[in-house]
Amino acid sequence: MTDQYSRIAIITGATSGIGEATARRFVAGGYGVVGNARNAEKLRALEQELGTAFCGVAGDASESLVLEGLFASALERFGKTADVVVANAGRGLSGSVKDADLSGFENMLKLNVTGTLVLLQKAARKMLDRQLADYPKQAADIVIIGSVVGRHISPFSAVYGATKFAVHSLAEGLRREVGSKGIRVSLVEPGIVISGFQEAAGYGDDLVKKFEDGFGPLLHGEDVANAIHYIVAQPPHVHISDIVVRPTRQDYP
Repeated sequence: MTDQYSRIAIITGATSGIGEATARRFVAGGYGVVGNARNAEKLRALEQELGTAFCGVAGDASESLVLEGLFASALERFGKTADVVVANAGRGLSGSVKDADLSGFENMLKLNVTGTLVLLQKAARKMLDRQLADYPKQAADIVIIGSVVGRHISPFSAVYGATKFAVHSLAEGLRREVGSKGIRVSLVEPGIVISGFQEAAGYGDDLVKKFEDGFGPLLHGEDVANAIHYIVAQPPHVHISDIVVRPTRQDYP
């Protein structure tokens, strides 16, 4: 299958929201995709729907062995190493600094920051040798999903935003480290995207309605997936390092 797909991508958090939409967009664009999520049943459903272009790997994206397995699965399934990695897996947590649940914060920190860092390290190390030989003939992309609340302090999720501030720092640090070696590191900062994220983060219906009333129509996963595909579809010498995608009416954050 080496020549069947134009690029091979790894996507964490691939069964909902931005991750699922990106998997669909990549498959439609001729990519082979290894998608990761904890929900094995949803991954199997995507495999059945998307066909041989999609391979699901179930597991926790904060675990190093699970993340290593994604790269092994890409090579086994598609016959070549991944040249696109989308670090999308993450969770939210409602509440202010004063009131946020600390056990929830520890779990969120492990996935949003530690898990992302582990994935970035693995991706960069695996891409480095190949890009030293292949650039500028071939592109290599690491795309990190941040948030507008990693740029501005959020009045409704400051603790979650703190993890995204950390992710933004990792993204810029890695860009400076490997960009000169032909690896593109891109940060995507979405505004409010309607998905299962809000419920999992503990955002109440009243808050979601407030978002709709104040900023709607809100973004959907497909809107951000289109931006991600645009980034990775550029010629190898063109690097879009940072992009913010908001609903038109979202003035803040």
